[in-house]
Amino acid sequence: MAVLVELFLCRTDNYGYLVHDVESRKTAAIDAPDAGAIKAALNHRGWTLTDIFITHHHRDHVEGLPVLKSDFDVTVTGPRLDAEKILGLDVTVAPGDMVTLGSTAFFVIGTPGHTLGQIAYYNAADGHVFTADALFSLGCGRMFEGKPGPMWEGLKALRALPASTLVYCGHEYTEENARFALSVDPKNAALNIRAAEVTRMRAAGQFTIPVSMGMEKATNPFLRADQPALAAAMGLDPDIDPSVVFAALRKAKDGFG
Repeated sequence: MAVLVELFLCRTDNYGYLVHDVESRKTAAIDAPDAGAIKAALNHRGWTLTDIFITHHHRDHVEGLPVLKSDFDVTVTGPRLDAEKILGLDVTVAPGDMVTLGSTAFFVIGTPGHTLGQIAYYNAADGHVFTADALFSLGCGRMFEGKPGPMWEGLKALRALPASTLVYCGHEYTEENARFALSVDPKNAALNIRAAEVTRMRAAGQFTIPVSMGMEKATNPFLRADQPALAAAMGLDPDIDPSVVFAALRKAKDGFG
């Protein structure tokens, strides 16, 4: 395996990630939610931070940047469309670009909606995708800046990744997301099994991440907006544009319990 991934909690429910390229010994943080937590994880592993890959401009994903830039000789890469809102970027990238960490390449996937410029980082060689707040396990981010059509297209781009791809998202929201997913897709056998497993894992204090893209494609209602069952659950015609179904699902989740 070309890279190692260290997963840890930041703040209240943010996930922090360190990605370590074994050959070059370079290490990237995916986002910078909490400098203290990231430094503790680096010390635990004995790694030195060389890069930071930012997904979007929200405070809980960039707040640690000033301290990390002060304490380490790092290159900070982030989304071009969010660049004016992120202090400290050294390199800006757009969907379709490639970012490297030593010998490891990350393809930049556009996932607008949560913010207009949000991006995901996909490492095809190792089968990892870092989706931040675009795609959660059994859910997706709130549509703060974008529109349903482009956000649905971004989710479809993630859904098109191989089923074996491991999804590393920005927050531990899975148990709450499972409750909503079951409310709109109660007869989905795979979802029922996943929801029960999530309940067991959280009760045991375990992380629900990473999760395979195959599992998400089978269980996440926001990746299934083009399925007749989800259109029916929203009271919509099965032939309607899937982005309309997606918008209805997102609105329903916004007002859920």
